[in-house]
Amino acid sequence: MQFIESERKKAIDEKLQTVSQKIAALWAVQCAEHVIRYFDQERPKDNRPRKAVDAARAWARGRINVGDARKTAFAAHAAARAAKSDAAIAAARAAGQAAATAHMTGHAIHASTYAAKSVFHATDGDLKAVDQERMWQYDRLCELALFIKDD
Repeated sequence: MQFIESERKKAIDEKLQTVSQKIAALWAVQCAEHVIRYFDQERPKDNRPRKAVDAARAWARGRINVGDARKTAFAAHAAARAAKSDAAIAAARAAGQAAATAHMTGHAIHASTYAAKSVFHATDGDLKAVDQERMWQYDRLCELALFIKDD
């Protein structure tokens, strides 16, 4: 898929190298939240991806430990396996990767890629929509890097 290794993705990768794990996690949360509706539309009673997003945010704020965040990441991936549509699957995986960022910063980029995949599938392969998603992701990352101070 063309958007996986796009120029925008490369710019995101480069910017991620300059931020803390906490900022990366908060950004991954935003990426997952941006598409989680695709999962919710299909499985409205399954809150595992939302719990993963909440856990990633809680970890970044120092409210839970890495192990607890990882448990929610595994649960979100299990929710992805229960989903049927590609957009819902990718959205749940974005949430799982956001929570996994508490374990390793490198999971953040995967959250954004799964979010872009979710948009791709939700829009029947509209690459313009995917490019707009990647632009949105990059802008959010730059804003977080600018405005959030690490302790």
